[in-house]
Amino acid sequence: MVRHLRTEANAGRMLPFVIEYQGQLVGQLTVAGITWGSMCSGHVGYWVDESVAGRGVMPTAVAMVVDHCFRTVGLHRIEVCIRPENGPSRRVVEKLGFREEGLRPRYLHIDGAWRDHLVFALTAEEVPEGLLSRWRRSRSRTAPRGHRNTSESTPQSTRGNAAGNHRDPGN
Repeated sequence: MVRHLRTEANAGRMLPFVIEYQGQLVGQLTVAGITWGSMCSGHVGYWVDESVAGRGVMPTAVAMVVDHCFRTVGLHRIEVCIRPENGPSRRVVEKLGFREEGLRPRYLHIDGAWRDHLVFALTAEEVPEGLLSRWRRSRSRTAPRGHRNTSESTPQSTRGNAAGNHRDPGN
């Protein structure tokens, strides 16, 4: 698997990242299916350990990676495809303001069957201020008075792609 990720990353078709939180590996996020030319897009897949679920780790990591894709890599569009019954993953894209575009019937073969997926998308023009900035602003508006959601919701790093380790400059 690691060899495949490295090959795809070196070919410019994938950006695999690991997610660390408080010094521990807690998840993975991959931008795959990167297409250039007139499309300039990719799709994001992710998982997070249940021990940190609900702490804002995954929305923060997705926001960081989307900003990297739009600002540094030069992609124009990011999609996230999620099984309709996967409520926690749907909450991630809803929190970040991804637009729901519809259903892809029998999209991926998972657990021995072709499974439907909902498609969510975002383009660079929709987040000129950056997705991480928008996510942090929305968190500060919903936090109880006097409570800050900074250290609890920011992964220590989102690392690794063909170009080497990456850390958000704000971390």
